[in-house]
Amino acid sequence: MSQIVEARITNYRIGIRTQMSKEILIQFSADSVAQLGALIGKKVVWKNGKNQLVGKIVGLHGKNGMLKAKFKKGVPGQAIGQTVELVNNI
Repeated sequence: MSQIVEARITNYRIGIRTQMSKEILIQFSADSVAQLGALIGKKVVWKNGKNQLVGKIVGLHGKNGMLKAKFKKGVPGQAIGQTVELVNNI
């Protein structure tokens, strides 16, 4: 049985002049950065009704509990503020 943990999408990853809609920043509630580092490489799923987008956690973003996740397709703007699920096996 796979463990499911939820996190909140906070924003896209942005640059000075661009916004990367395929990469998002997600906020987990964890006690330490080491716990978040263990999540790198795991898959996350954003569900919207019958549709779902699957992404992969690719790295840390700062030291305040933020992680970067990358998707193959762009994540829509309505996903900001919603939750994603961390799943081990899909």
